[in-house]
Amino acid sequence: MKGDGTLAAGDGEAEPMPYAAVSALSHAGLVREHNEDSMVIGPWTLCATETRNPQMLVFPLGPPLVVAVADGIGGQPAGEVASALVVRRLAELGPSLDGEEAVREALELCNRAVYDAAEREPELAGMGTTVAGAVVLPEAVLTFNVGDSRVFDASDGELRQVSVDDSPPLPPGRRTTSLITQALGGARGFHAVTPHVRTYPLAVGGRYLICTDGLTDPVPEDVLDGLLREHDDGRAAFELWKAAIDAGGPDNITLAVVRIGEA
Repeated sequence: MKGDGTLAAGDGEAEPMPYAAVSALSHAGLVREHNEDSMVIGPWTLCATETRNPQMLVFPLGPPLVVAVADGIGGQPAGEVASALVVRRLAELGPSLDGEEAVREALELCNRAVYDAAEREPELAGMGTTVAGAVVLPEAVLTFNVGDSRVFDASDGELRQVSVDDSPPLPPGRRTTSLITQALGGARGFHAVTPHVRTYPLAVGGRYLICTDGLTDPVPEDVLDGLLREHDDGRAAFELWKAAIDAGGPDNITLAVVRIGEA
């Protein structure tokens, strides 16, 4: 206690506790017969199924927290098997993802695991998936992707893509493409991957959007930006999903909104 009667830090006053709030959902959309997307949030996975409402999970900052989506490649067999395999492997590896090199190694292990599974079961040959996500550490955020699923930083009030699309150059006037230049798996013989991994400082108030192209193909980036300016947490996740549905819901929609807070 100070001489003036006020309580000093260290005299029982609780230190602020930073946390990560993750609001997420996954939906088949309006055209696809089933959902081939999967997601991981820490130890929690959702594999090739749907959430009826946005799910919100809160984690105190400390051990690495991995949040990622995986989009099984359409037009090839067992995309849902590949996406589920990858998010489950990331859930297992999540606590060890403490730096860029660890993330790269984990994605390379995921790639090998997809090919190994296809080799064991010939009906899975050629299966593959994209992946995109973030690892939240006490002082940094590591973003990563392979394929065209995306990670956006919405921390400063302006949406900014921080993932790198593995897609061929778009012709003039075209905004989207279904072609990708690398994925986890996706070929008959083994192909190594070059993951995109970046590190950003962590700050309270930071916000990130992680999503499959079922959101970004039908919904322009300026619309995503506007929705994230207006809404947060579960409401933001719902409104983003609704925008994709209102645009025809042509593909599976999986997304997570990550917010760094302090209690």
